[in-house]
Amino acid sequence: MKQKMVVKISMNGHKSRSKALKIAVGIQGVESAALQGQDKDQIVVTGDGVDAVVLTTSLRKGVGHAELVSVSPVKEGDKKEDGGSGGDQKKNEAIWQSVSGYYYPPQLYFHEVRDDRYDNNCSIM
Repeated sequence: MKQKMVVKISMNGHKSRSKALKIAVGIQGVESAALQGQDKDQIVVTGDGVDAVVLTTSLRKGVGHAELVSVSPVKEGDKKEDGGSGGDQKKNEAIWQSVSGYYYPPQLYFHEVRDDRYDNNCSIM
């Protein structure tokens, strides 16, 4: 289920805003993150299966004081409009290819090569 979370963060400048957005987007399941508010002190995160507590804790560790303002489900009609057509928007879906997690090294074959010069039949050597 898609959720929209609003987190209020104490940010001092562009560097902390950029860092907060990087942290928010780096969490698994986040689809979009945007700044909101008059002072751009709130981050709106939209995603599927995102834990709001993990998001808030990560922002506290990385940026500073963070307060979870609201968590609400996203309705299908609440999508952002790109300025016009609306009906011709394509749904972006990520296509994941299955990759085997196992690595099989190439097989190596060893052949014993004997040199007749050193074949004395001596038991000491």
